[in-house]
Amino acid sequence: MLEQPTQLPQTERELLRAQAEREQAENRSHQSQRLESLGQLAGGVAHDFNNLLSVILNYASFVEEEIKAVRGTDQGRWDAALKDLQQIQGAAERGAGLTHQLLTFGRREVVRPRVLSLNAVVSNVEHLLQRTLDEQIDLVAGLAPDLWPVMADPGQIEQVLVNLAVNARDAMPNGGVLRIDTANVVVDKAYAVNHPGLSPGRYVRLRLSDNGSGMSEDVIEHAFEPFFTTKPKGEGSGLGLATVYGIIMRMDGFVQIMSRPGEGTTFFMLVPATAVPAGDGEAADPDPPARSAGRSSGGGETILVIEDEDAMREVTRRVLMRNSYRVLTAPDGLTALELLSTTDEPIQLLLTDVVMPQMLGKDVADKVSVLRPGIRVLYMSGYAQPMLTSRGTLQPGVALIEKPFAQAELLTMVRAVLDAPAPAAN
Repeated sequence: MLEQPTQLPQTERELLRAQAEREQAENRSHQSQRLESLGQLAGGVAHDFNNLLSVILNYASFVEEEIKAVRGTDQGRWDAALKDLQQIQGAAERGAGLTHQLLTFGRREVVRPRVLSLNAVVSNVEHLLQRTLDEQIDLVAGLAPDLWPVMADPGQIEQVLVNLAVNARDAMPNGGVLRIDTANVVVDKAYAVNHPGLSPGRYVRLRLSDNGSGMSEDVIEHAFEPFFTTKPKGEGSGLGLATVYGIIMRMDGFVQIMSRPGEGTTFFMLVPATAVPAGDGEAADPDPPARSAGRSSGGGETILVIEDEDAMREVTRRVLMRNSYRVLTAPDGLTALELLSTTDEPIQLLLTDVVMPQMLGKDVADKVSVLRPGIRVLYMSGYAQPMLTSRGTLQPGVALIEKPFAQAELLTMVRAVLDAPAPAAN
C-alpha cells in the first residue's frame, strides 16, 4: 500500500513560498546589477572607439578626394584603389553602428523624446515589420483603445519593435505567429517590490509574443548582455536584445522575458505613462534650427578646437582648415585658457570635446564664455552623459555633434551653430 504524501502545514507552505519569492527577487536584482555594470563598460568602450572611427572615416574621405582628383591619369588603377577605400569606409560605418548600439545599451546616447501613443508607433511601423518577417509568419496586433500617452523617442520605440520582430522571425524558421499588444496597467507596491528597478505607478504595457523555439533559463539569464547570441558565427552581432534593454531602461521602464524551450517567447515591457498633454512634450530635435540645408563651407571664421586625443584633434583641424576656417587647437581646457590669455584674436566658435582630463568641456565653455562673451559653443562627443538631462535629452541651449562624424556632418553642424540667431541677453 502506497503512503499518501504528507501535507505541509499552511504556515510552513507560506514560509516556503515567501522564501522562493525572495530568492527570485534577489536573482533579478543580481541580474540587473550585472547588466548595469556591463552598460558602464560598454559605454566606455564605445566612447574610445568613436574617436578612432571618426579618425578613420575622415582620413579615408581625404584620400578619396585625392584619388578622385588624380584618377584621370590612370583611371583603371585608381578605380580599384577607390573600391578598396570604400570597403574601409563601409567597415568603419558598420563599426559606428555597433558603437551606437553599445551606447544605447549603456543608456548613454542622446535621445529626442516627445509625447506619443505606442499604438501610433506600432501602426506606423507595422508595414516595415511585415517586410521584416517571412511570408509564413502572421503578424497580429491587438491595440488597446484609450491608451495612455508616454514620453519616448519614436525612433527608439521603432527600433525595439524591429529588433524583437527579427528575434521572433529567427525563432520561427518554419513559420508561426507574432502577436503585438498594448494595454494600460497600474503597478502596485507588492508587484514593484518583487521586480527590482520598477516603481509603483501607471504604465503602458507593450508585449510581443511568438510561438517559436523558445529559450532556456540559461539563455534568458544572458539574453540582454551585449554580444551574447545563440546564432551561428557571423549571423548576429548579439546587440539586438541589448539595445532593446537599454532603450526601455532609459525610459525608467521594465522589460522581462518569459519563455520555455519549444513553447515560444514573450517580451513583456512596461513604459511609464506621462501626464504631459500631447504637444507639450520635449522637442523632437533640439539641434539649432539652421542645421538643415545651407552652405557648409567657412566664411573665414576662427574656431578654437579642444580635444585631448591627438589624432582626433588633428583630423578635426584639417577638416576645418580645408574648408576656409582659421583654426586654433588645444589638448585640454587649461591649455586653451592659457592660449586665450595670450591672444586678442577674435574667436567665433569654441568646438570642444565633452569628456576630457582635468576639466570637462562644459566647465571649459563656461570659463571661455566669460573671457570671450558671445562666443558660440559646439560640443562633440561619443559619450555625452555630462551634457544630458536625467531623461537623456540635451540640456537647454546645448549644441552637440555625436562621434563618430564624417566631415560633411561636422561642417554642416559648425555652420548651423555659427549662423543660428544670437542668444537673447540676460
